[in-house]
Amino acid sequence: MNLSRKTDSQYVRLFLKNEVQKLGPTEFFPFSKGEKKMKKYVLITGASGGIGKETAIYLAKKGWNLYLHYHQNKKEIEDIMHTVESYPIEIIPIQADLSSPHGVEKVLNNIFHIDAVCFISGIAHYGLFVDTIPALMEDMWNIHVHAPMLLTRKLLPKLMKNEASHIIFVSSIWGQTGASCEVVYSTVKGAQIAFVKALSKEVARSGVKVNAVAPGAVKTNMLANFSDMELQELETDIPLGRLADPKEIAGTIAFLLSDEASYITGHVLAVNGGWYT
Repeated sequence: MNLSRKTDSQYVRLFLKNEVQKLGPTEFFPFSKGEKKMKKYVLITGASGGIGKETAIYLAKKGWNLYLHYHQNKKEIEDIMHTVESYPIEIIPIQADLSSPHGVEKVLNNIFHIDAVCFISGIAHYGLFVDTIPALMEDMWNIHVHAPMLLTRKLLPKLMKNEASHIIFVSSIWGQTGASCEVVYSTVKGAQIAFVKALSKEVARSGVKVNAVAPGAVKTNMLANFSDMELQELETDIPLGRLADPKEIAGTIAFLLSDEASYITGHVLAVNGGWYT
């Protein structure tokens, strides 16, 4: 069969038909029409980071059950669990190194029901491109692009079982416009945006919305190496005159997961204080 002339929606219908044949209608569509599954589960990669932690707390308050991925900072995960312990939710911590295929499999082996994925894991690098070693390039590509693609590919059948599901990437202002001395970071963040725009068209008819948030400068550890003077100069460049608080990024993610954003997909929502428009 020649698929080169098929539209996006035809591709999706063909995929769904094949999946139903493999899984069976009862397994693929486990709930009757109109029936809603009350408990919602979200996977947050990089939950121990500044934005990831605030997102986990924000969504816990909204009633989401949490898969909290982290690599090394277990203390921050424990702090999240302590902060939200009064909420009637389930929390499943997952330790994994997403720079390796083994880490991806470890995450997948701990995922059962799922309604949303928030890809927030990230590492930054500052320096001239000619001085960037290949091993660092590979790690950044794996963490920001390859691992999320592998996870998405495996999780899509689960997400497609729901009436509505979400995939959200936390990209960056530099993925939109690029930055000198952050060439690799800009590249992988731009790749995330391209992935969001393409995948959103492919899975829209399956009830999966795919969006990105593109923060500007945020008060997290990624700016820890900046001096006070450098931070002041940075704030001067931003029309709103300040850095973003991680809670503001978390609130934006929560909005994209809400019913109020039910007609938004394939969108890159810039949260940068007017720094890049």
